[in-house]
Amino acid sequence: MKTNSCVVLILFVLALRVTAQNFDTNGEFVQTFAGSGEQGYVDGQGQLTKFYNPSQIVADSSSNLYIWDSGNSRIRKITPGGSVSTLAGGGTDVEGWGTNVSLSFFNSIGAMAIDHANTIWLVTSGPYLLNIQTNSYVTIQNGGPGLTNLTINSGICFDSANNLYYSGGNIIWRYNPTTGISQPFAGNGTPGYVDGNGTVFPEFSSPGALACDEANNIYVNDVNNYRIRRVDQGQNITTIAGAGVYEFIPIGTNSYQFDYDSVGTNANFSSPPISQMFSDNSGNIYFTCGGCIRKMNAQTNVVTMAGNFSQTGYTNGAGNLARFSGASGACLSGGTIYIADSNNQRIRDIVFNPQSQVISSANLGLSTFPGLSITGNVGRTYQIQSSRNMSTWTTEATIILTASPYLWIDQNPIAGNKFYRALLMP
Repeated sequence: MKTNSCVVLILFVLALRVTAQNFDTNGEFVQTFAGSGEQGYVDGQGQLTKFYNPSQIVADSSSNLYIWDSGNSRIRKITPGGSVSTLAGGGTDVEGWGTNVSLSFFNSIGAMAIDHANTIWLVTSGPYLLNIQTNSYVTIQNGGPGLTNLTINSGICFDSANNLYYSGGNIIWRYNPTTGISQPFAGNGTPGYVDGNGTVFPEFSSPGALACDEANNIYVNDVNNYRIRRVDQGQNITTIAGAGVYEFIPIGTNSYQFDYDSVGTNANFSSPPISQMFSDNSGNIYFTCGGCIRKMNAQTNVVTMAGNFSQTGYTNGAGNLARFSGASGACLSGGTIYIADSNNQRIRDIVFNPQSQVISSANLGLSTFPGLSITGNVGRTYQIQSSRNMSTWTTEATIILTASPYLWIDQNPIAGNKFYRALLMP
């Protein structure tokens, strides 16, 4: 018994030393979630895996991530615990079950989205619109003339009624997957720049990426107009951000910054191009821009939340100290932003949600000791709680994960049942 007490004491002292560090690692901090950085194809756990230019990413309602791994022509799946597997691609069939299908048959994949039934949608060359059901069955939803002006450069998103919106032919279209009917929603098809209502007078110029917010407003990256336009459900088109000019700013000898942050139409969206957009439930819109991740709030204030316009590379760290190379896809899941960092062959993440997150049972382990082990993100803050009745919870410790899995021992074991859980802190 004396030996066991000594072990408990030593481990608890280590935990105290960890919690004594007085810095916050859970701000806008970029870290690596999966991928070793080496180009290749290896499933497995977290950073022991390999990707080949991952370029698009979406999340389902259970916080699983799905990545278009372009160099491997596969859809990869990552669980909340960081386990990487292959969902689809690598086979020879045009349609069929998951890994029996050849996604390389379509040559290239453009936009990627997921609907409210957790069906994954892909815009491919052809053009075709593929979907992958939750049971991994791959079908060609429609193609060619069935979706007017759909191209490999089309952006896609879904509203709350599961209508699909896509950009093409200088028009924003609304497509009903149930009826197969596609109708113009905004823009008259003439390249230009005119705000207004409906499909008669308003004009876009090569609209690309799309996003939909909680109120079913559609946000459009109007590429050649260097602007962000918003289309409400009354089909009113409004310019909300972007100066409308291609402009670069000298920031040193032979060094330039091609975009800058500001409010509304004082912000610049000239370069690098936006490859994927998404929204959160607070009215914020996020943009992936190669070397950085930008955010526009409901008041149209545009800021760079992570990375840098003019510098690329691979660096984890807070906000503008982080570096990306080819950040081309991003999504929000469980209070965390996940980024497909294509040229770095990694999936990166940024903490966003100010709410604590209960860690799933798959990432917790109980043993014969009083306590638990956590499989999670090294460098992140976790709160450990205990309960006698699974109703009232008491905070036992707040720790920073120095390893994964991380073993925590309770210094106050009691007779009878005592339950434990962990929360990932913001």
